[in-house]
Amino acid sequence: MRRATLDQLQRLLSSLPDAPRVVVAGNAATPWEAVAALDRALPAYRVWMLNAGPGVPDRPGVVAETPFVGVGMRRHSGLEYLPCRLSMVPLLFTALRPPDVVMVQCAPARDGMLSLGIEVNVLPAAIEACRTRGGLVVAVVNERMPYTFGDALLDPSLVDVAVEVDEALPSPPAASVADDASHVVGEQVAGLVQDGATLQMGIGAVPDAAIGRLTSRRGLRIWTEMFSDGLLTLERAGSLDADHPVTASFCFGSAELYDHVDRNPRIRMLRTEKTNSPALIAANPAMTSINTALEVDLYGQANASRVNGRIHSGYGGQTDFIVGALHAGGGQALLALRSWHPKADVSTIVPLLDEPVTSFQPSAVVTEHGIAPLFGNDQEAQARALIDRAAHPRVRDELWEEAGILGLGRP
Repeated sequence: MRRATLDQLQRLLSSLPDAPRVVVAGNAATPWEAVAALDRALPAYRVWMLNAGPGVPDRPGVVAETPFVGVGMRRHSGLEYLPCRLSMVPLLFTALRPPDVVMVQCAPARDGMLSLGIEVNVLPAAIEACRTRGGLVVAVVNERMPYTFGDALLDPSLVDVAVEVDEALPSPPAASVADDASHVVGEQVAGLVQDGATLQMGIGAVPDAAIGRLTSRRGLRIWTEMFSDGLLTLERAGSLDADHPVTASFCFGSAELYDHVDRNPRIRMLRTEKTNSPALIAANPAMTSINTALEVDLYGQANASRVNGRIHSGYGGQTDFIVGALHAGGGQALLALRSWHPKADVSTIVPLLDEPVTSFQPSAVVTEHGIAPLFGNDQEAQARALIDRAAHPRVRDELWEEAGILGLGRP
């Protein structure tokens, strides 16, 4: 590993063959200074990121590749969306989409090892594939990156060039006050979580509301794709199993969360092939997966990826965790959402999806109006539960009419 300035990195990148594929850390760990140097150095390249934030260069010659579209790529003129379950993404690097360059952001070395900090995810697989084909691995070493353990540990011998920076990590904007419906959904979800359960929860108003109602639980475990400040809520309340590590692949939250994560032996950051493996997920006791969707139809199919025919996000880990949770002893896979979309002013329970399916047949669909059990019920019973227990009352008659047309029960 040799050290370089950003100017030296730019000169090195300018010597690369035309249009290389550059895998860059996404989420809250993007090394934006290195991305800017890349953009100055090359007229054409492919930038590969997961859940990219604002700032991805968008100009002729730049192709944006991703299996999970973040706000920074959502309207990118050169977007190439790759439909893929997150657990399978590392396989793309071995043959189908091999990286020429990998850019990561790291915490400074301790005991001879760097740390990928808050973003492990698919980066170890990308680094391995890049090294195998003689590519370039760049580490932006940031004093403010928390030092985490597990698969986050990175041998400096795998890094070709290191650039030192001192930059604050991004945090999500202050959460707006959750509306009444989200609070009720959260309360319904929390009522399904037992002591000793293992949780996978995402970020958003409904998961936050559910976490706030789990503080009376004890012995909870965390096996998840990501976590945010809800972890602190459960930690302070004594709800977490102190003898079991918090297992995740990345995190995104406040400066307080990053301080908590830094050098914390109870935080175990693993690569995506492990956190999102349905088999490993299923090995957790009472695995409870809590995800959301944009809409759910009467067949129990969920769209969590597209809006008006345009890709909004991607599969992410939803399919991995639904399958894993359903196979776990005492497990359950919950889809939690409000029954009415406040911005689009439409029902989120629909007769039949117009958009591609992200996942299907969770254990139950939860809205502010109730809990609709799906798994184990025939299709007519599933539709009846979704209409009578989950849908907004103002659309239930219409849904029953459509159910009759689809052969799912009365009108």
